[in-house]
Amino acid sequence: MAKEGSRIPAVLLDGVVLPGDLRKLAPGRLPQIADELRAEILRVVSEVGGHLSSNLGSVELTVALHYVFDTPRDMLVWDVGHQTYGHKILTGRRGELPGIRQRGGISGFPVREESEYDCFGTAHASTSISAALGMAVAMQDGNNNGGDDNNDKRNNNNKNNAPRVVAIIGDGAMSGGMAFEALNNAGARQDLDLLVILNDNEMSISPAVGALNNYLGRVLASRFYNRIQSGGRKMLAGMPAVQRFARRAHEHLKGMVLPGTLFEEFGFNYIGPIDGHDLSVLVPTLRSLRTARGPRFLHVVTVKGKGFEKAEADPVLYHGVSPFKPQEGIGGAKKRAPVKVEKNGGKLKSYSNIFGDWLCSAAAREPKLMAITPAMREGSGLVEFARKYPRRYFDVGIAEQHALTFAAGLACAGKKPVVAIYSTFLQRAYDQLIHDIAVQNLPVVFAIDRAGVVGADGATHHGAFDLSYLRCVPNLTVMAPSDEAELWRMLNTALQTESPVAVRYPRGSGAGAQLPPEDATLNVGEGAVLREGGGAVLLSFGSMLKPCMRAAEELNAACADMRFVKPLDEKLIARAAQKYSLLVTVEENVLAGGAGAAVLEFLHRAGLNNRVLQLGLPDAFVAHGKSEDLLAECGLNAEGITAAVKKALS
Repeated sequence: MAKEGSRIPAVLLDGVVLPGDLRKLAPGRLPQIADELRAEILRVVSEVGGHLSSNLGSVELTVALHYVFDTPRDMLVWDVGHQTYGHKILTGRRGELPGIRQRGGISGFPVREESEYDCFGTAHASTSISAALGMAVAMQDGNNNGGDDNNDKRNNNNKNNAPRVVAIIGDGAMSGGMAFEALNNAGARQDLDLLVILNDNEMSISPAVGALNNYLGRVLASRFYNRIQSGGRKMLAGMPAVQRFARRAHEHLKGMVLPGTLFEEFGFNYIGPIDGHDLSVLVPTLRSLRTARGPRFLHVVTVKGKGFEKAEADPVLYHGVSPFKPQEGIGGAKKRAPVKVEKNGGKLKSYSNIFGDWLCSAAAREPKLMAITPAMREGSGLVEFARKYPRRYFDVGIAEQHALTFAAGLACAGKKPVVAIYSTFLQRAYDQLIHDIAVQNLPVVFAIDRAGVVGADGATHHGAFDLSYLRCVPNLTVMAPSDEAELWRMLNTALQTESPVAVRYPRGSGAGAQLPPEDATLNVGEGAVLREGGGAVLLSFGSMLKPCMRAAEELNAACADMRFVKPLDEKLIARAAQKYSLLVTVEENVLAGGAGAAVLEFLHRAGLNNRVLQLGLPDAFVAHGKSEDLLAECGLNAEGITAAVKKALS
């Protein structure tokens, strides 16, 4: 392990521009490549920020995959994709890494438009096996060339030269139901060439997962073992009773020494676990698996933060980092503390941590309150609640669909469930939102974090659509706070409402508003006019209030904090329509079906013919970059709003 913060000269890495250069090296040089690659990742991420622990932990696996497989002809599908910095370096993007996750720079996730080596775009969890299965089926069909499906001899000869497809999935993503749906589908296709690699970084590499299991992994991946297994199947095909006995004996014997019985039951040939940092094991195992046939499952064990002691000791803290000095590490005072956001020289709590404070306060007042998160404890501000109320805290893993129906069950039994979930991840449970909660009108509170533009994670993580997909659901109340105090009042209001309620709030901090009394609430469906003016009125929804107020002052226009997207404050809108010639709706959501569309629908029903200017996110996927820059590009800062209104009034 290199000294923390030191820079290992990239003697070999400098000569590797593409994977073809890597494959020219002797196997004995690969550990040095891995050391240099790990040092480069640490150096760049510590300077510009990004995902660290996962990338340090996947270095050897990345090197081995590109060394053994003929990428990009062979296709690597990375689940989630935040662990692909090493992959990007080895595939011609080393010089672009300092601009990663910045406006105009490369993405922090695989993107098909960015490189031919990114064969599938990822960022959400548990998708890799499904995508890889689709590719494997397509490759098989391509080899068949549209001919007779029964021409097995010709097809089998072509398979030897067919592109290989590999899905790389972490143990966290493996908890998602979609991954098991894909395994179930893939395992039934014994004629299909597909390799699934489980990157397990939760297990420790103990002696039992050392030499013996590495040996077993090599044996089980070898051609000799697979030939015997295949020959045995053919020989026993005509003896059903003996075949059933042999299968049971094989499974029981293998299950005694390997943890892969579950995957074998899905129809995969399980290999492992092996040390995911030992290239002398990884490379020959992958070589054997590349030439094997049928669905294969390789279990590798890695360590998050590998090679950087501070990240190994606290991989959660070093999961996603801002720039820091490796020698000093991330300040101890920041460990597990509420995230503070620098703003205007002061330190403000994030909306996530305001939510966490409210949750603890509400739990003390309401014994029926239960909190649920799909694997987002830290990000959603639930650390303190989990510590104080462990029996009322449920982290269900990366299982958004289950999280919502679980909440529905709690509500049916008289509890007060609060689901803390990111806007982009709530999309994954839309059927459960409608079918299991809204149809039954159950009192479930949705605390929807990361609504609107989220910054460096880009298009796959922006919460751009929630107002549109929520407000069309019957029985659902939808609120959007303009500051921390409004968030607190809305959450209290939601908890007291005997029907489903969604409260959506942005990433980062608010304006530093003074929090109200603990039990403060709002009247449902009532907004507030904050400024009178002439000519136009700005109807602000949620996070857009501050730039709207600045624009209103510049324009001498009126401004209202609408608070509720559903139900709308129709009385406020009707009064504004009578008083002002131009109504301007401003929201951090796509315009199609959003809050502005709701205002237009009301005006049409009421027979009001005012001019309406809708401002919001465009009908396009917003790229990655700093949130303030992205909002400015979308015309959602004070200057953009002012300019748009002036143009409309001219």
